[in-house]
Parts: sequence; C-alpha cells; structure tokens
Amino acid sequence: MTGRSGASTPVIRRATAADATAVAEVWLRSRKASVPAIPAPVHTDDEVRAWFAEVVLLERETWVAEVDGEVVGLLVLDGDDVDQLYVDPAMTGQGVGSRLLARAKAERPGGLELWTFQANAGARRFYGRHGFVEAARTDGDNEERAPDVRLRWTP
Repeated sequence: MTGRSGASTPVIRRATAADATAVAEVWLRSRKASVPAIPAPVHTDDEVRAWFAEVVLLERETWVAEVDGEVVGLLVLDGDDVDQLYVDPAMTGQGVGSRLLARAKAERPGGLELWTFQANAGARRFYGRHGFVEAARTDGDNEERAPDVRLRWTP
C-alpha cells in the first residue's frame, strides 16, 4: 500500500472468497480507527472474520478496492443498500471511498440507501458530497445501541 504520498489509482473489482481475510482486516482497522466517533465493534475480531468469510462474501455483492495488489477498501451491497463501505485508515482522503461509491451507483442506478451513525460526522459529510440526503433517524435500534441516520441517493 502506497499511503498518502502518491498512491496508485485503486482498481475496483468484485471480491472473491479468497479476499475474506483481507476484507475483514480492512473493516476491523477502519472501525477501530473511527472510535470514538463511532461505537466500537460489538463482535470480536474472530467473529468479524468469520462473518465476512461465511456470510458476506458468500451471500452479498462485495467489491474491493486494490492498490498494488493489496485490498484497501470494501463495498458490500445488499439489495439497494450500501451495507458496508470502509477504507483502510492509511488510505482515507485519497478517493478510494468515492471510487467504491461510484461503483455502487453504477450497479444500482435506480438509487441507494444506507445507515450511518449520527455521530459519524465525517461519513455524513462524505455521503452528502455524493448526493445522499437524510431520509430517517433512529435513537439507536442497532447492535451498538447508537443513534443512526438513514441516507438516500436518488439519481
């Protein structure tokens, strides 16, 4: 991974079962780096790795961003929902998330929705720049028991 100083353009491709570990590790690094802006994961690292290997990569449409052969971002689509979009902390601010979101829009040209934590101001700004608008809020009816917001993109 090249990092902030001149990273190669990420290649976006469909994930395969062989990517499960790399995808889980990006998710874990990203989530942990985001605390306290978002709640800490409620599952152990091994539970997350198993979930990606046994559920996500087998049952959901998963895409990865690769730089120099290394997975640096992930996108999981579940129907018209962006179920997961995470970028390795060393690669944030370099367009990886934007490229993944562009892939999501290309795959779902009729529109997309997603949940993000209300406290995650960075994610809310990111999605707002990409045309997502608030559609609903909750007071924390999720695993983390943290208030969240439903965002919607309509072309």
